[in-house]
Amino acid sequence: MNGDVPIRLLIVDDHPVVRGGLRGIFAGDEGFEVVGEAANGAEAVARAVELRADVVLMDLRMPEMGGVEAIRRLRATAPSAHVLVLTTYDTDDDVLPAIEAGATGYLLKDAPREELVRAVRAASRGESALSPAIAGRVLAHVRGPVREGLTQRELEVLRLVANGVPTREAAARLFVSEATVKTHLLHIYNKLGVRDRAAAVGEAYRRRLLP
Repeated sequence: MNGDVPIRLLIVDDHPVVRGGLRGIFAGDEGFEVVGEAANGAEAVARAVELRADVVLMDLRMPEMGGVEAIRRLRATAPSAHVLVLTTYDTDDDVLPAIEAGATGYLLKDAPREELVRAVRAASRGESALSPAIAGRVLAHVRGPVREGLTQRELEVLRLVANGVPTREAAARLFVSEATVKTHLLHIYNKLGVRDRAAAVGEAYRRRLLP
């Protein structure tokens, strides 16, 4: 971001008091422009596109659509918007899916104002911004067992999944049972370190396993 141009910020949280507090933090700083607010992930996706947000401050657990799904959709619909997760949750089940989905940074809501401001500036430049506790979790995950590469058959399954082919049809095309396709999918998830089809496809594109 050009230092002379305010960072366009979208605040996403299902609690109005939290949104108001965050707006107050940035309202008095000429380096930021709070362009809007959203109360759930679906609103966030729509508003980020509409308002051309540079950084989306995203809570995770919200009604209608949670933060992780919103992050995935934003990568497709507003790739120039960087998502900085700001939440009270620091478990692996919250942190890792958010990072895998494409969050640029992850902070806890008890972070000092100065740390939050620095993180938003970093996120606007596409730089990772992780609170120390979160960085430790991500590092531990990355340093886990090295996953094997995908087999030729697993790549075939992944290509079909990426093209939206259902399990039954994939089995028919590959002349195998549905159970075999599901087993291949489980192996793919394990090797790529993901939990579902959408994340597997996204990770495969990031690793250039798919054209």
